[in-house]
Amino acid sequence: MSADPLSSRPGAGRWLSIVGIGEDGRAGLAPPAAAALEGARMVYGGRRHLALAGSLDAEMRSWPSPIQDAYPKILARRGEPTCILATGDPFHYGIGAEIARLVPPAEICAFPQVSAFSLACARLGWPLAECGLVTLHGRALARIVPHIQPGARLLVLSWDGATPAALAGLLTERGFGASLVTVLEAMGGPRETIRAARADAFELALIDPLNTVAIAVAGAGSALPLAPGLDDALFENDGQLTKAEIRALTLAALRPHPGQHLWDIGAGAGSVAIEWMLRHPTVRATAIEARPDRAARIRRNAETLGAPDLTVVTGAAPSALAGLPAPDAVFVGGGVSEPGLLAAGLAALQPGGRCVANAVTLQGEAALLAAFAAHGGSLRRFGVERASPVGGLHGWRPAMPVTQWAWTKP
Repeated sequence: MSADPLSSRPGAGRWLSIVGIGEDGRAGLAPPAAAALEGARMVYGGRRHLALAGSLDAEMRSWPSPIQDAYPKILARRGEPTCILATGDPFHYGIGAEIARLVPPAEICAFPQVSAFSLACARLGWPLAECGLVTLHGRALARIVPHIQPGARLLVLSWDGATPAALAGLLTERGFGASLVTVLEAMGGPRETIRAARADAFELALIDPLNTVAIAVAGAGSALPLAPGLDDALFENDGQLTKAEIRALTLAALRPHPGQHLWDIGAGAGSVAIEWMLRHPTVRATAIEARPDRAARIRRNAETLGAPDLTVVTGAAPSALAGLPAPDAVFVGGGVSEPGLLAAGLAALQPGGRCVANAVTLQGEAALLAAFAAHGGSLRRFGVERASPVGGLHGWRPAMPVTQWAWTKP
C-alpha cells in the first residue's frame, strides 16, 4: 500500500525525515520531530545542526562540499530511516526543496520550524506579507539591488558575518545611506542579539555568521523602476543596445512568465536579457554574444543592475547555441540575417515558446519578412522620435525604425 501523501508520520514508505532545528536545539523540537530524529540510523546536517542535535545513536555526517555530493548517498539509503537537519523551515530557501526534487513527497516526513523571516518580523513587528525576502546564502550581493526601493522593508538571509556591512555599503553607494540596518543574530537561542545602525554609519563588529538582516530603506537614492524600459544610460554599451522604448515593447512581446528561460542571441549590452531577469525571481536567461569585450560588458551590466545570475555565453550563433538548456523564449537582437541563426532559435524553442526578433537593416528586415511568410505570427514596425536641440530651440530627431517579428511555436 502506498504512503498517505498527506501524512507526516514516519513509516509506511516514509524513510526520509527533514527536521528544522533552531538555536534551542532538541529542546525546541515538537515530539514528532524529536521522534523522527531519534529514530534515524543516519543523520545529515551542517556542523552547527549536528551540534545542536546533541548525542544520538545514529551515525552523524556533516555536509560535504559541494553539498550535492551527498545526494547519491542519501538516495542509496532509500527504505532506511534517515534524517536531514536544516535551519528553521527547510522549504523556505532551505535544503527541503532541493531534496524534494530527488525524493517523492510520499517518501518524506517534513517537520518545519519557524523561519528566520518569521522570527525577524516577530521581533520587529513587521508584517511578513509586506516585506521583500532575499537570501544571499551562496549568492551574489547584487541580488538585493532590484529590491532596494524607497520605503521598502527587506529581510535578507546572509549567513556570513561580513554581509551586513557589505549591504550597508551598497545601500550607501546607491544613495540610501539613511536606511536603518538591523542585524538579528542567532535568533531563538540563548545567544540572540539584535543591533541596528544607519547604513552610512554602520560600525557593528563581531557579527555572528548566523544572522538575518532587516533593512528599512530610506533616502532619495537611485532605485530601479518596476516597469520595463530602463533608461539607456544605466547600461554600459558601445552603441549595440536595444533602446529603452523598443526594449519595453520587446519585453511585452516576449511575454515572460515565472520559471521561463530566455535566449538573448546577439545580446550586445545584454539589456533585454537583464530586464527579462528583473521581471520575476524565478526566470532565467542566457545571453549569447560573439565578441568577448561585449560579453564582459554584459556581465558588468548584470552585476550592476541586480541580475548576477544571468548566464553569458561567448561565441557566435548558431554554433554557440549547441548544448544550451532549451529556451521558453528566444530574442534575436543582433545577427538576424546570419544564415541559419533564426532557424536554429526556432528549432530549439519549447512547444508554446515565444520568439521575438528585431531588425534595423534592410537585410534583417528581409529575414523577418521571410519568417513571417513561412510561419505567420505578427509583424510590426516601430518608429521613435526624441526632442533634440536645434540651435537654441528643440526639434524632433527620429531614431532608426525597428521591424519586429513575434511568433509562438505550436
